[in-house]
Amino acid sequence: MPRDTITPADEKKIIAAIQEAESNTSGEIRVHVESNCEGDVLDRATEVFADLHMHLTKQRNGVLFYVALEDHQFAVLGDAGINAIVPDHFWEDITAEVIRNFKQKKYAEGLAKGILMAGQQLKAHFPYDTKGDINELSDDISFGD
Repeated sequence: MPRDTITPADEKKIIAAIQEAESNTSGEIRVHVESNCEGDVLDRATEVFADLHMHLTKQRNGVLFYVALEDHQFAVLGDAGINAIVPDHFWEDITAEVIRNFKQKKYAEGLAKGILMAGQQLKAHFPYDTKGDINELSDDISFGD
């Protein structure tokens, strides 16, 4: 079960990273953790992205960190607004950093580092709007089976 691996302390660390990253950007970051991934990891991440209504942000600037713990699958997925402007290697760099930590069973640390990396890129392209930026998506981690 994902909640056996991601402890309450881990959850706090991950949510703190989301909040720190989002404090500098209008972008939105979510984390979804489940045990297994049926089929292709990017296809499953795309399903979760839609299920979490991440495509409904005003600037199409949502980022999903998807983890299937037992299947050792990970994907980071950005919405159309982000994909149009980030450097080609951007998602690969984040993925490499997260997986490097996951291999050492440092799940919260890996996710936190990846989230902060995404936040830096979001800050550059989607700066925080002091005149009414709202948190469009929950910062809480969503868990599957």
